[in-house]
Amino acid sequence: MLDVALLGTGGMMPLPNRFLTAFAVRQNGRILLIDCGEGTQVTQKMLGWGFKTVDVICLTHFHADHAAGIPGFLLSMANSDKGDPLTIIGPVGTEYIVKSLLVIAKDLPFEINFVELPYEKKTYHINQGGFSIGALPVSHGVPCFAYSVSLARIGKFNADAAKSLGLPVRFWGILQRGENVSYEGLEYTPDMVLGASRAGLKVTYCTDSRPIPSISDFAQNSDLFVCEGLYGDPALSAKAAEHRHMTYKEAANIAKRANVSEMWLTHYSPSVTNPKEFLGVARDIFPNTHTGFDRKTATLKFSEDE
Repeated sequence: MLDVALLGTGGMMPLPNRFLTAFAVRQNGRILLIDCGEGTQVTQKMLGWGFKTVDVICLTHFHADHAAGIPGFLLSMANSDKGDPLTIIGPVGTEYIVKSLLVIAKDLPFEINFVELPYEKKTYHINQGGFSIGALPVSHGVPCFAYSVSLARIGKFNADAAKSLGLPVRFWGILQRGENVSYEGLEYTPDMVLGASRAGLKVTYCTDSRPIPSISDFAQNSDLFVCEGLYGDPALSAKAAEHRHMTYKEAANIAKRANVSEMWLTHYSPSVTNPKEFLGVARDIFPNTHTGFDRKTATLKFSEDE
């Protein structure tokens, strides 16, 4: 299963009741963070998720409302006695930007590894910190990426098949974990006792961008699609386009084409004081749309039908 949390839902500037953009995914206690606006460490502390097990931070782009919280967040990690390495993923220039911000957060007790993604017309696939991560270039005023986090699910264990092999029970769990077993001169592989792979879990996160067709392909069949909705009012669609963002309606059209299970809206303009006011505009297109709010959480579980 995957735990997810919207740590901040604001765009452009923090408000007294709305932190800036950040989203977290937790798997087996390990945490991946997407974006880190100012004050992200405060809202994560309020949520109670902690900092020591944060293994990966993905930055969509380098605008301040998505990246200016890095120094404070990494200092909070340091104060949690984190010693394991941290990986930071983002567009080309990520290492320079982060190291510049860390002038005020020196001597961290953990190593930082950087993965920089060229802004090219292709999807990147990265396995890091136990997470399977996808990255897609999107259309903003600067190089910007959408991200997905996927969790695969192996096939069902076939006990009858394991018995027929004559393999002692103590080796069954090893095969079930996807590892090979050597026993009495023979090699046993997981496919001998596991059925076909089953549907896993997928979360896709997209902000900031215009609604380009590749986002729907990238988010296809996601269990959760978290997407920006800078404005809910359709009358502000031209303003959203001018600033390379999207509206509720545009986000809902992406969700519908992508056949996602659920969509959370986020990254509201400071002028949007009541995100639910125009929720109906999105639900007319994609009914399972919900307005995100700071520290909104959910646990995504594998389907019980498989």
